[in-house]
Amino acid sequence: MGRIDMITNNNIKFKEETDTATLLDEYCTLIIWNDEVNTFDWVIETLVDICNHSPEQAEQCAMIIHHKGKYAVKEGSYDTLKPMCDAILDRGIGATIEVTAA
Repeated sequence: MGRIDMITNNNIKFKEETDTATLLDEYCTLIIWNDEVNTFDWVIETLVDICNHSPEQAEQCAMIIHHKGKYAVKEGSYDTLKPMCDAILDRGIGATIEVTAA
């Protein structure tokens, strides 16, 4: 993915020139952020339960998150990713939605 300059607003990252109406039509990614609190098992369980990942896929994502600091675990529309992001945040795991260049 290319670098996109973004600002953060309510756990949603978007290009400064993008308004909310446009945000809903954009291609987005769900990012999970590394922390020193949540265990690998909890992140893996969350990815399986919320993002419908296989256990193997969830484990690979957890390793990338740990080593890179963040990872795009799911791609799709804002409307699809928003409930997933909220559910992940409810579990105490850092997550954001980023708009990517189409």
